[in-house]
Amino acid sequence: MSALRGGYTTGACAAAAAKAAALVLSGGVPPPVVEITLQDGSRVSFSVAFCRRQGDAVEAAVQKDAGDDPDVTDGSQIVARLEFVPGDEIRFSAGEGVGVVTKLGLSVAPGEPAINPGPRAMIRAAVAEVMRRGVRVTVAIPGGEKLAARTFNPRLGIAGGLSILGTTGRVRPVSVPALCDALKCALDVARACGISAPVLVPGNIGDRAARRHLTLRSEQVIQVNNQWGFMLDHAARCGFERLLILGHPGKLAKLADGDWDTHSSHSKSPVPAVSALGARLIGAALPESATVEGIFAGLTPADRSLLAGALASAVRQAIIERIGQETPVSVLLVNMAGDVLGADGDLSVWQ
Repeated sequence: MSALRGGYTTGACAAAAAKAAALVLSGGVPPPVVEITLQDGSRVSFSVAFCRRQGDAVEAAVQKDAGDDPDVTDGSQIVARLEFVPGDEIRFSAGEGVGVVTKLGLSVAPGEPAINPGPRAMIRAAVAEVMRRGVRVTVAIPGGEKLAARTFNPRLGIAGGLSILGTTGRVRPVSVPALCDALKCALDVARACGISAPVLVPGNIGDRAARRHLTLRSEQVIQVNNQWGFMLDHAARCGFERLLILGHPGKLAKLADGDWDTHSSHSKSPVPAVSALGARLIGAALPESATVEGIFAGLTPADRSLLAGALASAVRQAIIERIGQETPVSVLLVNMAGDVLGADGDLSVWQ
C-alpha cells in the first residue's frame, strides 16, 4: 500500500492567503505562488487561487489540500482579506464561514473569531515578511457555516462557522493499522535505548508539557494519538519499570470513562463525567462549559486542584484495571497552556 499523502491546515492556508493579499496591499502585483514559514520553521509554497483589490482592501485565496486526510474543509477556499488600520498591530476578524467563540474554555476568548493561536502566529509572521503596518485580517471560508454542522463546533460554542486550526501547519494522515505499527515501534525503540520509564502523551500539548516540567531523554516521550488501549496493552508487555500518562484532562478523562480510542468519532464527550465528578467533590454544580478546559478554568484554585487530583486518580485506576499492577502507573494532568493541574502516583523517577 502506498503512503498516505499529507496536506496543510486551514491555518497554513490562511497565512499564505494573507501574505498574498499583503503583497498587493503594499503595492505589488498579484502573486501566483507564495512561500510562508510553518510553525516548525520549514518553508512551503502555496498556489494562490485569486488575489484582487476591493476598494481599499485586498483579498486572496488558497485552496485547502488536506492530502489523504478526511477533512471537511478539503478543497475549500481559505480567503484572507486585508485592509490597513491605525497602529502597527494585526487584528483578526471572522468572515463568511468562520465562527465566533461564544463560550469559555477554548484557546481564544469569547467574542473572538475562531482563529486559533497557532494560525494567528503564522498569519502574523507571513504578513510581517511583507510589511510592518497595522492591518485587519478577515479570514473566510465560503460555505463554512454549512460544513461546521458536520463538526463539534456547534457543541463547543463556536457560532456561525468553522475554526481556523493547526499547531504545525501540516496535516499528516495515517491509517489506524499503520499508526499502531509506528506506535509499537516507538515503544520498542524506547526499550532498546534503555528507557525504563516512558511518558505517554496524546500529542503536541502533552509532549511540550512533559519536556517543560520533567527531566527526560528524547526517546522517552511517545505520542499516542488516540490509540490508548493499544499502547497501554503493548507497554505492559514490554516490561517497563514504570509508566507516566501525561496530557489534557479533556483527552485522558475518556480513559476513566472506558473509552480507550479517544478519537471524537469513537468516544463520548468527557464533559458530563468530569462535571459529575466535580459536583460530587465540591458539593455544588460546576460552571457550565462545553469543554473540560472551561470547567477547570471556571473553578477556584483549590477546587481545580481537588478535581484534577481526583480525575488523575480515576484515570490511573482505570489503567491499572486494564493492564494490571505489575507495571506501576502515574498520571499527570495539564491544561491547554501546559500548566500542571494535578497528578496521582509517584512522579519522582521523572523529576
